[in-house]
Amino acid sequence: MSRVEINEVAPRDGLQIESVFVSTEDKVRLINALSVTGVKRIEASSFTSPKAIPNLRDASEVISMIDRHAGVLITALVPNEKGCERALLCGVDEINMVMSASLSHSKVNLRMTPEQSLEQLQRIVRMIKGTGVFCNASISTVFGCPFEGFLPENQVLSIIERLLDVGVDGITLCDTTGMANPAQVKHLCQTILGKWPEVPFTLHFHNTRGMGLANALAAWEAGIVRFDGALGGVGGCPYAPGATGNVCTEDLVHMFEQMGVNTGVDLDALLMVSKTLPVILEHDVPGQVVKAGKADRRYAMPDR
Repeated sequence: MSRVEINEVAPRDGLQIESVFVSTEDKVRLINALSVTGVKRIEASSFTSPKAIPNLRDASEVISMIDRHAGVLITALVPNEKGCERALLCGVDEINMVMSASLSHSKVNLRMTPEQSLEQLQRIVRMIKGTGVFCNASISTVFGCPFEGFLPENQVLSIIERLLDVGVDGITLCDTTGMANPAQVKHLCQTILGKWPEVPFTLHFHNTRGMGLANALAAWEAGIVRFDGALGGVGGCPYAPGATGNVCTEDLVHMFEQMGVNTGVDLDALLMVSKTLPVILEHDVPGQVVKAGKADRRYAMPDR
């Protein structure tokens, strides 16, 4: 049986855009519950400015309070050197840096050009090297920018090459506003795996236009085995117009498991955690399997 790795990003990507602040205690309970479901990584928070993302202003407290489980890596997103210092002090297993493939989104989201982002990422990589912490770089708008449209493939490939030259350990390709389509995804994934077969690439899809699972399937068919998902399908980028929730983790796991692909995740346990989200967030969430049940669910025949 083939196998994929599932990373959970709801505690960071999912909560950053919520209109109501989720308490530190609720975040800790959520991460602790996710930690025993079998997901490979949990992106627990972001060490960004509280003014920029007030919902994640308790990053240090959350990561210091959560239970740590063998085999479950705790990741934190960092936007700059200061954020990296804070994350390293908390003992994270992986640091996720971020840059954009498009100039316009980079200026809006990070207030710098992609070239300036690369220079900053190089400084952050130097801080991480020697610590034993995995160094990952996420590239936003790989499959399309809400301001510029679809980007030339060579533009994306050039950024990947420069990130690898800088010394990152892994790269995440992000469909920031759900513009990707399966044919586009499959072609790009085949290209990058053909050029860099040993690099651990992760795919991060949003379900803005309902193609998140189809895009994940296309990436898997091309050879990708690492995927981000957000519990309940929550999330979105506050600096990307039109961005809605991520591909739903439990729906993603359900799809792969129904296909006979091993995710290492206990889907029943994951669904139990997902059922708590509407209470925590005070609204319904987009996930489908938690509402419909797994495909093997059976019903009693109606009385006649």
